[in-house]
Amino acid sequence: MKLLKYVLGFITFIGGVFALSASSKKKDKQKFDAKVKENEEKIKIVQVKTSQVEKEKKETKKQVSKAKKKTASTKKQVKDTSSAEKTTDGFEKKYRKRGRPKKNT
Repeated sequence: MKLLKYVLGFITFIGGVFALSASSKKKDKQKFDAKVKENEEKIKIVQVKTSQVEKEKKETKKQVSKAKKKTASTKKQVKDTSSAEKTTDGFEKKYRKRGRPKKNT
């Protein structure tokens, strides 16, 4: 009879261990589910922010391309000044008074 009690006690002990492990797994699963929900919310927030940044990026690219076109057209309109500089240097060498200080360019 004592042996039967020990066997029955051992079986209940094992059953208790299984019950505790099942309840702890359930708690772990609840924690995991909560973390998954939090991560999904964070992912949604990040996706919204990235879509806003992409829109801003497109607008910025448009502005940059407009600015490049504007500078290109302005550069076309600007004349080369190297020949004018040579002319003024020659004029200054020829007609500048000797006692006057030299012009710093």
